[in-house]
Amino acid sequence: MSAIPFSVLDLAPIVQGGDAAQAFRNALDLARHAERWGFARYWLAEHHNMPGIASAATSLAISHVAAGTSSIRVGAGGIMLPNHAPLVIAEQFGTLDALYPGRIDLGLGRAPGTDPLTARALRRTLVGDVDRFPEDVAELMDYFRPLRPGQRVRAFPGAGAKVAIWILGSSLYGAELAASMGLPYAFASHFAPRLLMPAIEIYRRNFRPSEALARPHVMLGVNVVAAGNDAEADFLLTSLQQAFVNLRSGHPTALPPPVEGFAASLTAEQAAMLDDVLACAAIGSAETVHRRLSALIARTGADELVLTSQIHDHGARLRSFEIAAEVRAGLGPGGREP
Repeated sequence: MSAIPFSVLDLAPIVQGGDAAQAFRNALDLARHAERWGFARYWLAEHHNMPGIASAATSLAISHVAAGTSSIRVGAGGIMLPNHAPLVIAEQFGTLDALYPGRIDLGLGRAPGTDPLTARALRRTLVGDVDRFPEDVAELMDYFRPLRPGQRVRAFPGAGAKVAIWILGSSLYGAELAASMGLPYAFASHFAPRLLMPAIEIYRRNFRPSEALARPHVMLGVNVVAAGNDAEADFLLTSLQQAFVNLRSGHPTALPPPVEGFAASLTAEQAAMLDDVLACAAIGSAETVHRRLSALIARTGADELVLTSQIHDHGARLRSFEIAAEVRAGLGPGGREP
């Protein structure tokens, strides 16, 4: 058995001093490196009204990355389905599957990926809401099945597409749904780790095999900031810390450059929030990241990790993922210590 797969979750960061065009160039560059380094998937996430995230039009960003790579799976981590009509997503991802066959993943989330006011702007023409999420997932999956006699509403492209569906979650709701539908489950422990263990337990206990998946499959989101030593990684991490503080304060910004002494500027409440958000993070040298990821895999029995690395400098971000790939090679069978 080889080490468990590592994948990439890219928020296509728009850094202070940069723009969306640069973010997309960097995304493609990172994806090409990730493909060479042996990462299994490259996912982009739907967010709106976020000055530091370029991937709002997620299917377009996926196409950009898939067109510039050749073998790595590319997909959404995820599409916030209540923002869209299921038929539209079926057509978009059916198109992606036609363009890049056998390489497209579709992770589905229930949260809006934005603030309430923006969510209302996104959904003003939709009849459904978050309470219809299970029905919307079922409807979307139905569009991907082969056409049936008498079927009136069909997805062209989409019908018969081989798109891999995942359920995303940061609470017990997604775990229950993924288990009941027999789908792989990705838990957002990179920003909401508090319910990690209960969600995994519920998913595995209640899992029902399906035509998509015979056994439960858990992927965990993990913040990784890897560098030459722990001090350098801690310094690079301050970009993500600033971004989290800004977001939770209701003032999202472009990804700031790192700053010395940021921890000293935090209130006790902000420090506690960051400790909670980053409880599953792996920050440090290769040795430290190796130790942290080994412990996380041993504790959870994760089948896959999807790593995100919000680093202001693109070269340092590439190096962080390269170190992570080296760490994976050293984890041994099953992703654990050799």
